[in-house]
This record gives sequence, C-alpha cells and structure tokens, in this order.
Amino acid sequence: MSAADVVAIVDRLEGAGLSVWVDGGWGVDALVGRQTRPHDDLDLVSLLEEVPALERELAALGYERAGGAPPMSFESVDADGRQVDTHPFEPDANGDGLYLKRDGTTWRYPARGFKGRGVVAGRGVRCLTAE
Repeated sequence: MSAADVVAIVDRLEGAGLSVWVDGGWGVDALVGRQTRPHDDLDLVSLLEEVPALERELAALGYERAGGAPPMSFESVDADGRQVDTHPFEPDANGDGLYLKRDGTTWRYPARGFKGRGVVAGRGVRCLTAE
C-alpha cells in the first residue's frame, strides 16, 4: 500500500463526506509526517453508521470485502492485492468510540484519540493520536 494509494482512498472517502481516521502503521507514519517503512495495508477507523457508504466508495476504487463483517472489523482487497482493514465504531455519550472486536469484547477508543492530525505524502489526514 503506497502513500499515493492512501491519499487516493482518503480523498475518495472524505470527498463522499465520510469520517475516517488513519490507524496502524500508516497512522504512525502520518503522525511522524513521513513514511518510515513499507506497509502491507491501510487501517481505517470509521463510524459504523457510515460503513455501507464506505464500502460503496471502496468498491468504486475496485475493493471488495474479503473477510470479516460489520459491526466488527472487515478487510477489503483490490485486484492488485492492496488491502484496507476497517474498524467501525459507535460513539458513546462521552464521545468515546466503542469498537466490537471479533472475540466479542469491546475496545474503547478515547474521544481525545480522534483529534489526531498527520500527513501522508504531503496531504493532511485525520488519524488517531499516539495515545
């Protein structure tokens, strides 16, 4: 997954009015402001209610669901083998994000974590904070 691929995906999703945060390896690199290593995939955190629209936009870019299913995480892959891992969450009354893990437990994203900003290939992106 190249930086140009990340930018194209984020551009498409945000252009459709969707809220996504870059996470995982690309999220770390976004916070650092440069690519530090090759990445096999792109991890995104998204609002659960936006997943149908997110999947439509990814499909327009050639991605199909390859594993998992909402409300838990799921993977989407294109014909070239690039992969997007999506972690949908529902906000609670405090603004924290509640993500249902595949083992049935809940992961809590603290509200302050959604305030991250980073850069991928010169483009500003929302990402999770280091915390």
